[in-house]
Amino acid sequence: MKLIVGLGNPGENYKNTRHNIGFIILDYLAKCKDIKFDKKKFNSEYTITYINNEKNILVKPNTFMNLSGESVRKFMNYYDIKKDDLLVVYDDLDTKLANFKLKNKGRSGGHRGIKNIIENINSTEFNRLKIGIGRPTNKIDIKDYVLGKFSRIELEELKNIFDKSISCIEDFSKLSFLELMNKYN
Repeated sequence: MKLIVGLGNPGENYKNTRHNIGFIILDYLAKCKDIKFDKKKFNSEYTITYINNEKNILVKPNTFMNLSGESVRKFMNYYDIKKDDLLVVYDDLDTKLANFKLKNKGRSGGHRGIKNIIENINSTEFNRLKIGIGRPTNKIDIKDYVLGKFSRIELEELKNIFDKSISCIEDFSKLSFLELMNKYN
């Protein structure tokens, strides 16, 4: 069983913001697979689906970004999910817009959602799909930038990686993470 967690903030105010790319990717996957986030548990919206004949739990924590780890830990404990079977999808300032990178360990890089997951599962070793949002080109504050909405042009650029991200998530069910990184990085 795999646990796929998309990070973001709940509510209309945060819809289509850079910080919500994890939610956006999981919503796109749900749309492609014609599934709905129709369940609630551990302060999260979630659904259970099969990808490549393996059960996958797709989770969008509603704890707000900085407390995402609480939901992740509860799902991992309840369903007895191992760290190797966890994939966290989130925004990354240090990756160019419309690119992504797979990583299987490391510190938070200043991302508070990842920091909270590390604290809650007591490990820096878990799988990540980092979606590039790039850094602001002007002197805008980082907090305002990540909580800002994508422009129409940025959304068009991002569409190019939506299908690749979905393929990557689907392959997570059938490939080792090293094979996955070799294929997509």
